[in-house]
Amino acid sequence: MPARFTYSRWDGTQTPFSVDADGILDELADDLMYHGDLDSALRRLMREGMTDKDGKRIEGLREMMERIRQRKKELEESGDLGGVYSEIAEALQDVIDEERHAVENAVREAENSGDERRAETARDAAMERNFRLDMMPEDLAGMVRELQSYDFESPEARQRFEELMDKLRQQMMQQVVDQMAEGIQDMSPENMARMKDMMAALNNMIEAREQGEDPHFEEFMEQFGDFFPENPQTLDELLENMAQRMQAMQDFMNSLTPEQRSQLQQLSDQLMEDMDLNWQVQQLGQKLQSMFPQQGPPGQQQGYNFRGETPMDMQQAMDAMREMGQLSEMEAMLQQSRNPAQLAEVDIEKMRDLLGEDAARSMEQLAKIVKQLEDAGLVHRKDGKLELSPRGLRAIGNSALRELFSKLSKDKFGQHRIARDGSGHERTYDSKPYEFGDPFRLDLQRTIRNAISRNGTGTPVRLLPEDFEIERTEHTTRSSTVLMLDLSYSMVQAGRFLPAKKVAMALHSLITSQFPRDYISILGFSSIAYPITHEDLPGISWDQEYGTNMQHGFALARKLLAQQTGTKQIIMITDGEPTSHITPDGYPWFTYFDGYEAQQLTAEATMREVMRCTKDNITINSFVLDASGSLRKFVEQMAQVNHGRAFFTTPETLGDYVLVDFLENRRKMSRAR
Repeated sequence: MPARFTYSRWDGTQTPFSVDADGILDELADDLMYHGDLDSALRRLMREGMTDKDGKRIEGLREMMERIRQRKKELEESGDLGGVYSEIAEALQDVIDEERHAVENAVREAENSGDERRAETARDAAMERNFRLDMMPEDLAGMVRELQSYDFESPEARQRFEELMDKLRQQMMQQVVDQMAEGIQDMSPENMARMKDMMAALNNMIEAREQGEDPHFEEFMEQFGDFFPENPQTLDELLENMAQRMQAMQDFMNSLTPEQRSQLQQLSDQLMEDMDLNWQVQQLGQKLQSMFPQQGPPGQQQGYNFRGETPMDMQQAMDAMREMGQLSEMEAMLQQSRNPAQLAEVDIEKMRDLLGEDAARSMEQLAKIVKQLEDAGLVHRKDGKLELSPRGLRAIGNSALRELFSKLSKDKFGQHRIARDGSGHERTYDSKPYEFGDPFRLDLQRTIRNAISRNGTGTPVRLLPEDFEIERTEHTTRSSTVLMLDLSYSMVQAGRFLPAKKVAMALHSLITSQFPRDYISILGFSSIAYPITHEDLPGISWDQEYGTNMQHGFALARKLLAQQTGTKQIIMITDGEPTSHITPDGYPWFTYFDGYEAQQLTAEATMREVMRCTKDNITINSFVLDASGSLRKFVEQMAQVNHGRAFFTTPETLGDYVLVDFLENRRKMSRAR
């Protein structure tokens, strides 16, 4: 069934979530950068939920399923299903007790009449009736069968018995129709006949649709609509309601003890003894089973463990079973949901009824997160797969940059922030849209023109951040940077990979936005080194390989920088000493298990590449995470040869070191020129 939505006038109490596409992408950023999979990040967001910028909680599927489990537990502890069995047994016993009392009164009246013949006849009739009452079967079906053929002495007892039978027939038939119309107060022969006609027409309607013919649903509702006061609008809606009702009855039977279930099943067969009606009900049950296989085949469900102390009557039991069935169906749907698009199939109104307003609004928000991202241009579909768009890539990088800058203390930020005006820069008489980190050198004419284009003429002119354009300045200095990012398996340990990847994205965002004439390239390295494009960077994960091949990384970086101008540097983020290098034959050689001499060969090959970089005026700045003694010694030796700098840091402070050092050196370059 498609999701159904209702709308009402705003009354000030409905508070929407303050979630925009940028906020959603920020929430996805860490998971996306860690696993490199947008679909995986979306699934995590669906599962865990999020908090909007106003601090309001958007529940995830895990919380919703916990709500479902809690509600099912409350229902199971709310009552005792055996009360239904007891209620019927007690009602039949009351009929028998009333009949016994009437028999005693009839004998007493006959004896008091003075007519001995009448008294004798009354005593004989009483003996026969009491014998039949004494020999009444203990099971419900047998008791009903005997009372149906019993010649009642008491008109009141007979009437109570017939009313009980009509009530039970009606309750039994409620497993088929959604709700008996108020006008049908008994299951008289006329009503039974009309019920059979309705069931036959319904089966014919299903068969017609299966054969591709018009089922004439409207005509059916005109003739039998009084059976369905909820007024279903489609055949599917009607059948779904009936399937749920029949499933509730089956769940109820399966939840009883074997003895109770057997007796109530026999009673149902006894009450619904009309063969034609039974056949129509069986036909409908088979059709509904094929149409709604998620309900499961009759008789194979486990049922529910109702363990409360308060006895339930039939109506309470059926209501509890229907709610349990709806909760189980909702739980299964949530468990099977693998992407936000599937959540659009959830019936929001049903979720609102079952779990409350907060869960329903959270579900609506989760179901539309992909559309929000697509509408904002942050993601797009390529070959059927959801991917970050160029704008989304920039947003992820800017998010990482904002996060790292926000962690810098104010004094560090003030000391190392680079000014983009003053000496070393010249106006280009061009402008650009304002981005995070830009100096606020506002191009007022273009900014106002943007606002007027968006809003039209007239005053006042209202400005939004997206209207801002700033003057573009031309750098008279240029820096060329290759960032080497360690992707060996050890980076996963101690939470090193995600901070390192964030720094890579933030540095790329900083250079491309603040210093557009600068060169930035990224290399990943483990057993070998390889280039990483900006578009591929969010999806890069650690390598499932051993080896830290700094030598190959330095060689590739040197070739890349040979084609560039300006100040050249390599920024390396690593957590391990070199354990791999490229042999003269061009193959990677992992030396970790080959003894000290083999490791020395790798160290020497790496140091030779460091010397080549030094000869080409390439500075190597190393940022080392959780350095061991041998790693610290090697990096210090490398810095001494290259005259670069070595920073020994932790995942928590890595971003501070890299960004502050980069900006500080960039400022020195500007002053020097």
